Amino acid sequence: MNRRQGGDFRLSSLFWLLVFALVVLICWKAIPVKIRTAEFLDYMEDQAKFASGTPAEALKKELLRKAKELELPVTEKNLLVVREGETIRMECSFSMPLEFPFYTYTWKFKEKVVRPVFNV
Repeated sequence: MNRRQGGDFRLSSLFWLLVFALVVLICWKAIPVKIRTAEFLDYMEDQAKFASGTPAEALKKELLRKAKELELPVTEKNLLVVREGETIRMECSFSMPLEFPFYTYTWKFKEKVVRPVFNV
């Protein structure tokens, strides 16, 4: 005989509700950071692609401006832009803290772009 009444709440339902809430919280914090870093990497690749007549220092300033716009913790110390002959190399490493209740996760990023420069 089933004594359960309509509206009874199971403990397993509470567990899965908490798991779902945790997944939503992680996505809420992590997805915007991942989108901004992916946008910054795309911007680095675009700058390297069209860098034929641009000096390395100008590229570095432009990348720092874009990082500031995207609210990424990129500084002159952790951004490297070097022209080596017919190649341009851009490297950037930084970490973003993701704050959760009772825990802070430090997400580390290391982006690198190496492309040939075509002089037109």
